[in-house]
Amino acid sequence: MSEGKQRPLSILQILEKNLFNTGSVHQMFQAASGLAGRGHRVAVVSRPGGETEGRCRDAGIDFVPLRMRNEFDVASGWRLSRILEERQVDVVHVHKGIAHAVALIATLWTPIPCFVVNRGVSFPVDIWMRPKFRTRRLHRVVTVCEDIRKVIIATGKLPPEKVKVIYAGVDLRRFDPATVDGTKVRREFDLADDAFVINQIGVRWWKGWTFLVEAMAEVVKANPKAHLLLVACKDEAAMAEVRELAAKHGVAKHVTPVGFRHDVPEISAALDLSVDLSYAGLGITGTLREAMAMRKPVVCTDAGGNPELVLDGITGRLVAPQSAAAAAAGIIEVMQDPAKARAWGEAGRQRVEEGFSMNVRMQRLEALYREVLQENGRL
Repeated sequence: MSEGKQRPLSILQILEKNLFNTGSVHQMFQAASGLAGRGHRVAVVSRPGGETEGRCRDAGIDFVPLRMRNEFDVASGWRLSRILEERQVDVVHVHKGIAHAVALIATLWTPIPCFVVNRGVSFPVDIWMRPKFRTRRLHRVVTVCEDIRKVIIATGKLPPEKVKVIYAGVDLRRFDPATVDGTKVRREFDLADDAFVINQIGVRWWKGWTFLVEAMAEVVKANPKAHLLLVACKDEAAMAEVRELAAKHGVAKHVTPVGFRHDVPEISAALDLSVDLSYAGLGITGTLREAMAMRKPVVCTDAGGNPELVLDGITGRLVAPQSAAAAAAGIIEVMQDPAKARAWGEAGRQRVEEGFSMNVRMQRLEALYREVLQENGRL
């Protein structure tokens, strides 16, 4: 049967998190909407009452509520097994640890023809987690970069053929520099037209944001109009911590802490440079990928899967982790060479189009699902 005539699949995308404040939720929802757009029968399974339910309703995607209280929630596992039967599910794709465990419980009653788990962090798999990945009931582990693939094969003791890399993707229609305007964002934060605007999205400890605030002391010396937006502070206490550190380094007027935002394309459009100084647990930083789609140069740590996305000296600059001096040097390099910044931005957009777009990801996911189903005699 030709690819165009292959039957549509019944797919569940499962994730216990129901707030759109992490990359895993955005990528899960993108997979659901993208695969539905390719003609498959897709449902999202998540905890009731959160943003995910409303997003699915607005997008016309089936939403199935499931409590998934913890990794030992047998009742949710039983309920999921009934859902598998009722919907005649071909594919279950889980995106976090609790969803992974609950789906495994469900297989005690109902086998899953194609069972896939996503892995988006590079933390090692410990001895207690290992059985969840080694079980034969799980057919593939999808990692978001080669660096994570190597870690999970080594620490999870998995056969290499069980672990596949499928890069997360950007919706190029949403992140389109020709149609998205950042003027409103600049006005919101009172940023002058000639301000050099830098941002980092993510203020967790391992995101390295403290090194970026420290680096701003040198950056501001090179350009007093430089300004940093630190986006995704979880609460007022986190914002206060950013302000305190900025004051300590004498850059309080040049650093603005910002809460969670849904207008990331507009924020990217408002920037001159996107930075990410993560140094632990990272795969490929999604905000870098999105900034590149918006033709913005990037500076990021030479860590995790970042070198798989960012080509040093071509689409951006890779710098040493946990080094304010290295970060400052990379930022100043971009700031002082507008022609280089434009060239890196153009090359970044092209790189995302060729290998890190939503469309490419959907093609690769669908091919993986069909590969597993064929192996298991279900196609």
